[in-house]
Amino acid sequence: MKKIIATVGPSLLHTVSITEVHNNKLIYRINGAHGSINDIEKYILKIRNQVNNADILLDLPGNKVRTANLPNGFIEIEKNKEFSLLFTQMNYINFFKHLKNGDTVWANDSIFKFTVSKITEKEIFFMSHSTGILKDNKGMHVRGIHKNIPFLFSKDKKLIELANKYNIEYVGLSFVRTASDILIAKKLLQANINIISKVETLSAVQHLDDILKIVKYILIDRGDLSTEIGLNKVAKYQQFIIDKALFYGKNIFLATQFLKSMEMNPIPTIPEVIDMYNTLKSGIYGIQMSEETAIGKYPVECLNVIQSLVDEIQSELI
Repeated sequence: MKKIIATVGPSLLHTVSITEVHNNKLIYRINGAHGSINDIEKYILKIRNQVNNADILLDLPGNKVRTANLPNGFIEIEKNKEFSLLFTQMNYINFFKHLKNGDTVWANDSIFKFTVSKITEKEIFFMSHSTGILKDNKGMHVRGIHKNIPFLFSKDKKLIELANKYNIEYVGLSFVRTASDILIAKKLLQANINIISKVETLSAVQHLDDILKIVKYILIDRGDLSTEIGLNKVAKYQQFIIDKALFYGKNIFLATQFLKSMEMNPIPTIPEVIDMYNTLKSGIYGIQMSEETAIGKYPVECLNVIQSLVDEIQSELI
């Protein structure tokens, strides 16, 4: 394994300076889905201020439909009760055009399940099959409609301009469906910026050969992929994608919940350690820490766990 992607946020970068953890294995990820363009530009400048030669990954939010502009930033939902969202309470105002009554919506990485019950002139009504709090910026996914939604939203294009302005090392393309999506982004990005094509849609898996022919890096986002294909199929799909990418000689990153328990605890669980160990030996190029370092209480400890496992594996080869 060569690289570790560490997502920055309130924890790493703000509470904990990246100077405390920095080494040449680290790539610092800015999640473009969170914050305004101005906020994200401040993140870039803060990273460069702390470590001026740090490698940065600007991860585009992509065409993931998300909640937005909710009153006080959230709404409460209750099982077997109806609620509604205005068209303007989505980051993609035309989402309603792709829906019909009876469609199933998987929200917040499949934590919540809704059914579309009615669409009026200005809002969508849902029957909730879940109880909880639906917050701003949470995904609203309907299987089978993704191909009809534009690849880049306006925020993606503005973030690409930022990437070009600051000569960012890596840009992550979210919700790639076919190789043609990547070509759209390539036309807008400076030639020296490395593209990491995320594999998180069923279409991307189905068109994987064509995608692998035009990129050097891919990232398997197991969270969004599970929303698309179902949780019980993730392991099978992950292995298929890794095998295919290694056949083409590509660099593979894996993401999602490697050390989930360490968001709140200073040590990982035994299953997490075993899974991480096996993952690091699978031929991948790197892994990504998301919430673990962005908002977790123990970002330094997370990175230390990974490094200790890397050292352990390397010692086996001596």
